[in-house]
Order: sequence, then C-alpha cells, then structure tokens
Amino acid sequence: MASGRLTIDLDAIASNWRALDAMSAQGVQTGAVVKANGYGLDAGRVARALAAAGARRFFVAVAEEGAAVREALGPGPDISVFSGHMPGDTAMIHELGLIPMLNSLDQLTRHFESLPGHPFGIQIDSGMNRLGMEPAEWSAVRDIALDAGPRLIMSHLACADEPEHDMNPRQLAMFEEMTQGCDVPRSLAATGGILLGPDYHFDLTRPGIGLYGARPFEDAAPVVGLDLPVIQVRDLLRGESVGYGNTFVADHPLRVATVSGGYADGITRDLSNKGVLWDGDTPCPILGRVSMDLIGVDVSHLPTVPQDLTLIGPHQSVDDIADTTGTIGYEILTQLGHRYGRHYTRGRG
Repeated sequence: MASGRLTIDLDAIASNWRALDAMSAQGVQTGAVVKANGYGLDAGRVARALAAAGARRFFVAVAEEGAAVREALGPGPDISVFSGHMPGDTAMIHELGLIPMLNSLDQLTRHFESLPGHPFGIQIDSGMNRLGMEPAEWSAVRDIALDAGPRLIMSHLACADEPEHDMNPRQLAMFEEMTQGCDVPRSLAATGGILLGPDYHFDLTRPGIGLYGARPFEDAAPVVGLDLPVIQVRDLLRGESVGYGNTFVADHPLRVATVSGGYADGITRDLSNKGVLWDGDTPCPILGRVSMDLIGVDVSHLPTVPQDLTLIGPHQSVDDIADTTGTIGYEILTQLGHRYGRHYTRGRG
C-alpha cells in the first residue's frame, strides 16, 4: 500500500475516560466530547468504545455530528449539541432525540415554538465571549428557561490549560453567580477543568482532548500511531536539492527516502526542514518542503532503509509535533487525513 497506516487504540480512549472519570469529584457524572468526528478518529467507533466504558452523555458541535453518534449508539444515551438549535435543525433534533444547548434568546424562542416539551440545555457565557447567553440576556430569560426544565446549564473555560491563569477563578465565580439558586445540573469543566480540581467539577464534567491522548492530560495513554511507507530511495550528491523550491541543498552526500504523506493527509507544511520521522529509536530529519503527497527524509545514518517511517509513535506525540510547528495537539489530531489505512485496535484492557 502507498497510503500511510493510522493506528487508533480504542481501549486507550476508554482507559483515558476511566482515568478522567476517577479524577472527577465523587458523585459527579463524566460525559464525553466526540465532536469533529471523534477528534478525527471516527465518532461512531469512539462513542461505542466510550459507552462500553460507562459514558452515558455525549457532546457534539453540530446536529449533523449528533446524527452520526446516534446512529452508532442507538436510543438511550444523551447527545447534546453545543451549537444549540439552529435554523433547519428542528427535524433532526426531534427525530434523533438530540439535546440542543441553547445559546441565545433567538434559539430559546425557536426551540420552544418548534419543539415544545423537547429536552434542551442552556449554555451561558461566563467570560469567554464565544457561545452562550451573556449575563443580561440570561437574567432576562432565566425564569422562563428554568420553568421549562433544562437538562443542563453549562459554560466553558477559556484558559483551563493554564492552571495559574487568573481567568479560571474569574470564570468560576461568574458561573456560580449566574447559576446561583438554579436547581439544574451544572457543567463547567472539560479536560483542563477536571485537572483544575473539584471546585470546577459541579455535576457533570465533559472531557474531550484528554480522551484522545493529548495535553493538558499529561498522564493520558497514547491513542494514535502513524506510519508512512517509503516509496523510493535515492542518493544525493553535494549540491543537489530535495523537493519544491530547492529549500534544502545537500552540503555532503546523503541518502534520501521519499515517503507517502503530505499536507493533503494533514501533515502540515510547517514541518518542512525541521520535523523528524522515526525508524524505531532513531530520528530521521525531514529534508525540504512537505508537499501534497510526499516528504523527503534523511536516512543516510540507517544501516538499512525500512519499509516505513513513523511520524506519530512512542518518540513523537501529536503534542510534540504541535510544539515543533507552533500549534496545539488538537489541530494535529483533527487534521489527520482520510487517505490513511485506519486500523482500530483494542490494545489496552
């Protein structure tokens, strides 16, 4: 095969959920965020593995994602939609039993008028200024919303991955103020919020990125591996270049492997001339630009050229790649492409 091999350990995802569930305060329910197609790993498979581990409440970004999770899980588990009740979503929300997290007066009105009695939640803005009702709007509709019996009131932390950031206690105080006296389950913490401690846990936590083996959950079990096949090997003379734009020129003889993978597969061009792949324990530098389908790699120091080289594995996580390229593990993970041969394993009990 000329496509890369992406290995996804479903038992590691389940193990990470159980670990984060154990970190949540006693009596707190632990949900699971499976948006963006399960962070790029297949929402259906991920949701089934999490449900088998004990998760009963799932969160997605948009109603269409909720449809895929409902198809995988069947009736029963709650599936909440962060974007709320958007125009055109009514039939899907009704037929699939999705729970929109209403973000505004407009959404509240739409939901109550089109689906009276249908379950819903409320999202409030505690300071992130992204989604949710701001304090004045929430104050205006609070009594009406609470009388209708929301399933959950939630907000989202902006800086939970920075434990010492003063935004965290400010948002905590705002969330407590806005929900004071509400006899409704509350949720503030995603993965980072769980790690901040029990003051942030309330009634339900919503781990996301930590399930998939990335920061800020430093103790997470690794979930993904990515191996790229070597298509061709060539010897370079001093002065010869590799790839588009001649951005790498050899100053001594080299052996270069061309591997199958590139930015069409979610391997960012920011790795050009500074990323590495691995042959077992041995790093192999990327030479030249990452192109759409191919990458040049220095294998001069290897005794034999392997059939494939590892981009994500024991020596290099999605967070390591993110550090090299100036981004975050979320972006590396969710950009993994569709051309890879995907192999789902149950490698961890």
